[in-house]
Amino acid sequence: MSTHHHSLEDAPLVPPMAVAILGGFLLCSLLIVATVRWSGVEIRTPDAPSIHIERLVFEDLPDGSIAVIDAESRRLTETIRGEAGFLRGALRVLAHERTRRGISDRAPFELHLRQDGRLTLMDPQTGVRLDLESFGPQHASSFARLMKREAP
Repeated sequence: MSTHHHSLEDAPLVPPMAVAILGGFLLCSLLIVATVRWSGVEIRTPDAPSIHIERLVFEDLPDGSIAVIDAESRRLTETIRGEAGFLRGALRVLAHERTRRGISDRAPFELHLRQDGRLTLMDPQTGVRLDLESFGPQHASSFARLMKREAP
């Protein structure tokens, strides 16, 4: 008669077959994703056409506010005072990329109003874009107020 008793400590925590099946699913998923990415297929939904574009230059002022200048007329359209955290953060992202590439900060950014109502902030100098609706309506509205002209 055997005195050896089976205990829970002897049993594997996860059956080997379950690990093999899970590993197979993971490998298949990675291969599918890699195939799609390397094939060049566009997986992003195309943007709605722009119905209005504001070309704006943003300048830091000595008092900490931000001057918003219309690039066409070179006129001051607005002065942003106070914290304006999201607006400052978005502009910082774009400015950082320009600095990294050695591009002048005097070139205008483009604020696109899309046919579907979405806003996109783009830097034509670097190709960087921020789809503002991704950050929620309150944050997008901080840029929406810069659309001064009536959209067609």
